Amino acid sequence: MFPNQSVAFPKRFWYTFLSEIQEGESWTMAVRLDEQELSNLDKQTLLKMYLGLQDSVEKLSQSIDILTEEVIHLRQHRFGRSSEKGLTEAEGYFQLGFMFNETEMTVDLNPDILELTFEEIHSKAYKRGKKVIGKRGEELKDLPVSTVNHPVCEAQLQRAFPDGKYKQLPDEVYKRLAFHPASFEVIEHHVEVFVSTDGRTFVRGERPADLLRNSIVTPSLAAGIYNAKYVNAQPIQRLVKEFERCNVFLPEPTMCRWANVCSDRYLKRIYDRLREKLNDYHVLHADETLVEVRKDGRPAGSRSYMWVYRTGSLEAHPFVLYEYQKGRKADYPRQFLKDFSGICVTDGYEVYHSIARERNDLTIAGCWSHARRDFADVVKSAGKEKGSVQESICYKALQIIQTMFRYEQGYADMPPEERLEQRKRNVAPLVDAFFAYLKYEQGHVAPKMKTGRAISYCINQESFLRVFLTDGAVPMTNNAAEQSIRPFTLGRKNWYLIDTIGGAKSSAIAYSIAETAKANNLKPYEYFKYLLEELPKHGEFEDPSYLDELLPWSEKLPGCCQKKLKSES
Repeated sequence: MFPNQSVAFPKRFWYTFLSEIQEGESWTMAVRLDEQELSNLDKQTLLKMYLGLQDSVEKLSQSIDILTEEVIHLRQHRFGRSSEKGLTEAEGYFQLGFMFNETEMTVDLNPDILELTFEEIHSKAYKRGKKVIGKRGEELKDLPVSTVNHPVCEAQLQRAFPDGKYKQLPDEVYKRLAFHPASFEVIEHHVEVFVSTDGRTFVRGERPADLLRNSIVTPSLAAGIYNAKYVNAQPIQRLVKEFERCNVFLPEPTMCRWANVCSDRYLKRIYDRLREKLNDYHVLHADETLVEVRKDGRPAGSRSYMWVYRTGSLEAHPFVLYEYQKGRKADYPRQFLKDFSGICVTDGYEVYHSIARERNDLTIAGCWSHARRDFADVVKSAGKEKGSVQESICYKALQIIQTMFRYEQGYADMPPEERLEQRKRNVAPLVDAFFAYLKYEQGHVAPKMKTGRAISYCINQESFLRVFLTDGAVPMTNNAAEQSIRPFTLGRKNWYLIDTIGGAKSSAIAYSIAETAKANNLKPYEYFKYLLEELPKHGEFEDPSYLDELLPWSEKLPGCCQKKLKSES
């Protein structure tokens, strides 16, 4: 597949490719010549035949390489592993493990997973150190505790101590973790009412603001629906069945209405506030994915898109904004980014490049994960052809990219200025070598081969792939956007399509809040619940400055919204 193999021809040509040779041109058809007929041809004719055959063999060899590569790639796609973890295994091709955190990979590479201790599943017990007396109680203080006593009966004591001489020691204590499925309770509000003796004057106790007028929905219930669908990718139909098993019968349309109305009436305020702050950031990520909306005024199967914009992965206070649009044309990101001036990290989609060419204050940066993807596919598809792989262009290109990623991993905690200095010193020479090598090899590879396409992609994207060398705040990849849009793509597999445009826009708002909460280490359920408790207290036309206190990085958020980090000790 990698170097062209020589072709041996028999003495008798069963097929040649000659029908007519004219001055300066030739075309071919299959004819049959034996040795006697060939010996009767003049030298010039034989020479042109040979040159024509040489060209035909070269083209056939390229076609065989292309088809072989495609067959191997399709076979790998159909029967092989979907992730790129195969590159990290015993063949020793690459060490790319730090880039992939898939659950299945972790299990595959660690077949003897040890059972976790109780401390390791909660709070601050991830870092092992010297055992401290009383540490377990401190680490588990936030969880409710119920006590189960296991007494020693009187008869057992008499048998063990017939003389009656004994004393009780402190209890032996051990802990187990129990799980309780979702539970419900009815909150019954009692509002005191007083009336004058003449019946003319009434006084009522103050009622809290309802989430939805005359509706039984509460912030906790609405937050549970949001958490199930937009965080855990659980379709509403499945949630209906789960509630029924708890003897709560809520129809699907009702729960959908609650989610849509709460998004449009309350959560949109937070969404709009975040969008206003977009212009304060220097780096942005962008990506998009397909979605089908059933009732959008177009024929069935028409393509719509969910666009995602995320603040730079190296910047503080990250947030994620989804936006539904009917298409994928340049008008949509052009409108969304009209007030943003800075650097936008994207894949190789030309739409973003066209927008950047229209403006002097917007720069598009390329993604090195996309640059390496085709090279990695070719190497992975090669299987056990280790010798051929190590001599291939894809392998050598990946080695350079891998070295760049290793350097970049070490710069993660540096300030932008120091990161940029280190990039110029260590990474820039690798980038120069990478493109010089590809440009040298480009003429030696068939353009239609996957290797040729990978080379062409990188060379065409060179100016965008070099942007990260000019600004330390710009990441090498667009992985942040792809990670933010992945929950939507996972959910799409479960619910397949969205019914209406209004539902799509409401979903964009809910996904934005959920992913922003996760990006800021908040508990999405608790954050949804808190927002739905606080936002109804404020009128729609009130001064929006109060919204800053509800943003995910606000110091005024209650502690219950905060997610404890594994690294805390």
